[in-house]
Amino acid sequence: MNHAKQAATNMSAVGAAPVDAGKVLREAYVNNFGIQGSSTACILSLDKERGTLHAVNVGDSGFMVFRDAKCMLKSPTQQRRFNCPFQLGNHVSSDRPQVALEFVVEELAPGDIIVLGTDGLLDNMFASEIEEVLVAFNKVSGGRDIDCAEVASTIATMALYNSLDKDNISPFQMEAQKAGLEHAGGKIDDITVVVAHVVESTTSSD
Repeated sequence: MNHAKQAATNMSAVGAAPVDAGKVLREAYVNNFGIQGSSTACILSLDKERGTLHAVNVGDSGFMVFRDAKCMLKSPTQQRRFNCPFQLGNHVSSDRPQVALEFVVEELAPGDIIVLGTDGLLDNMFASEIEEVLVAFNKVSGGRDIDCAEVASTIATMALYNSLDKDNISPFQMEAQKAGLEHAGGKIDDITVVVAHVVESTTSSD
């Protein structure tokens, strides 16, 4: 993650062009060469001039875009089979950046909410549950800017609670059933949530 952040920072310093999410992924992978283990990845880059979102995704991390507290888009995941996602790594059996899904989300609008998360979020919360959180925050904010950090914390806490609840019907449970497996409740896993709020671009003149 630190290498991806550094790559994005370096690109931002070069000029006004939007950050190339695919290039960030590739540079971060190269800079992590030799490190043991593997990881999924989801990198987003906003183009404020065009109002578009460039997304790069490997594995079962992902993101959703909400408009008026309704999910209008959910990113696809990459799995070889149930609970076996693509993962970047240096092992011979690991995946490389070339397998990443890259796509552009057109026509983002002011007020849109982007929720990015690891599988610990996506396996334990349906989009409809996140919609309920956004509705609650919209009521409190009165339609003004919301506190993205607070929204992310609330969603992550709910995902954690769901992961520990054996009586909760979770996305992971439903996918397990589709695969012919028995699983009750959520899935205990790492949970990372990032929330972004799309706002009008502001310009200043001397």
